[in-house]
Amino acid sequence: MEAIILAGGFGTRLKNVVSNLPKPMAPINGKPFLTYILDQLNNFGFKKVVLAVGYMSSAIHDYYGAQFKNMKIEYSFENEPLGTGGCVKKAIGMTSDQFVFVINGDTYFNIDFSKISIPNNILIVCKYMEDTYRYGRIKTKKGIVKQFCEKGENEAGYINGGIYYINRNLFDRFLLPEKFSIENDFFIKYIDSLFIETYISNDYFVDIGVPEDYVRAKNDLR
Repeated sequence: MEAIILAGGFGTRLKNVVSNLPKPMAPINGKPFLTYILDQLNNFGFKKVVLAVGYMSSAIHDYYGAQFKNMKIEYSFENEPLGTGGCVKKAIGMTSDQFVFVINGDTYFNIDFSKISIPNNILIVCKYMEDTYRYGRIKTKKGIVKQFCEKGENEAGYINGGIYYINRNLFDRFLLPEKFSIENDFFIKYIDSLFIETYISNDYFVDIGVPEDYVRAKNDLR
């Protein structure tokens, strides 16, 4: 199996607690947050990971090099921000499997990768939350995504867990710019033709994008 990890985030909301590192390198109990994700992938037998890097990319490249345990590490560099969609589209050219996992580098979702079936085109791993205010919600029908709801509503429901399983040819039939958001400019725009499948997991999830959850990750992942 192969994975792309989106590791180019600026970490704007974490500046007060992590000021000199890209967000995936935020220290958690003596090691970078990204190491927890890589350990998880290594444990499930992934053979190759492409790190899509941008902001302060040298901090990531110098730390991990070309190998992490049993996995080969390669880097897809952004000279300027391409958005989540643009960097996935660029990085997927460095993979060879027909289906590739795409993982946000600032979230840890302790799913069992072996239970996820290959989708027709794309699958999003979702988690149920009592309050989706910070994340927005995904509405589904018979396991297919029908609507993405905006952030800011105190509603229970399913959130996007930051893990996708995609066909490497997914973008080929769409006319897309170099820079685009995979969520807003692709999933939402083409929702009716993408046939986005879902996998629901109740496993542990944390997003270190805000200081309070960064502190929670330090305690939970100890």
